[in-house]
Amino acid sequence: MKEVTFIRRNIEKWKETEKVVEQADKLTPDRLADAYTELTADLAFAQTHYPSSRITIYLNNLASALHNVLYRNKKEKWTRIFTFWTQEVPQTMYYARKELLISALIFLASVLVGIVSAANDDNFVRLILGNGYVDMTLDNIARGEPMAVYNGSDEVPMFLGITLNNIMVSFNVFAMGLLTSFGTGWLLFNNGVMLGAFQTFFFKHGLLGESMLAVWLHGTLEIWAIIVAGAAGLALGNGWLFPGTYSRKESFMRGAKKGLKIIVGTVPVFVMAGFIEGFITRHTELPDFLRLSIILLSLAFIIYYYIYLPNRKNHGITKT
Repeated sequence: MKEVTFIRRNIEKWKETEKVVEQADKLTPDRLADAYTELTADLAFAQTHYPSSRITIYLNNLASALHNVLYRNKKEKWTRIFTFWTQEVPQTMYYARKELLISALIFLASVLVGIVSAANDDNFVRLILGNGYVDMTLDNIARGEPMAVYNGSDEVPMFLGITLNNIMVSFNVFAMGLLTSFGTGWLLFNNGVMLGAFQTFFFKHGLLGESMLAVWLHGTLEIWAIIVAGAAGLALGNGWLFPGTYSRKESFMRGAKKGLKIIVGTVPVFVMAGFIEGFITRHTELPDFLRLSIILLSLAFIIYYYIYLPNRKNHGITKT
């Protein structure tokens, strides 16, 4: 590659790195580390191909400045526990926006598969949800309590059990990224097909509206958190499957770090979803307006925290 081409391709990135050095006190350690890793890769390339060039001297000086910022001794503030969820997770979600989009598309496609399959084959629902669950739900429908499954146990044990189970499911979706992105994609597909078959089952019994008010009361947060966990798994799997210009080990470590931060960030979302399912969903006698309001508030939180806030945080970093 000619030196002028190398400079033209990377000059904007280096300008952003200069801003990172200037604003180091406002940025997370991960953001600084990512910038340093990218810069040292460019420096190594320049030292190999243009050892006597002024651009090599420039990159070396910039790398030294960033190195000093990155490795200086600094005590961690106790406020990190708050800035992790208010700053670091949204920023990480911005850099994982492609994985999040792919995860959402896989899940939506699998939901459609579940809907079409259940609509054309009554036995498909039993295959996916199991005979025990289907027979129990049919009995509940016959008694006029189609959502009775949600009040089958006391609130606190149900809340704890559901929350722990959902967190385990999300970590499994993330960990399946070790089997490449296809492992995570497969779990997303299974969960999506199950949701599509479930909703179609109630639609066939004329209970789609009631089932959606009950299921999406907690499912808005729960399903979205699984999709986010899918993004974490894809980041992990893509890390070593598509290393790009990094070594496979370095790429894997970067993907694992990004994915782990994303998956830890979903824990409060699962806790809130479990609380709603354990304490509120069981009350099907609540006014539809109230239940719909909770669903819309959950949706508003998702849009704000996972879409608006990551873009605003990144805008603040690059444009200030």
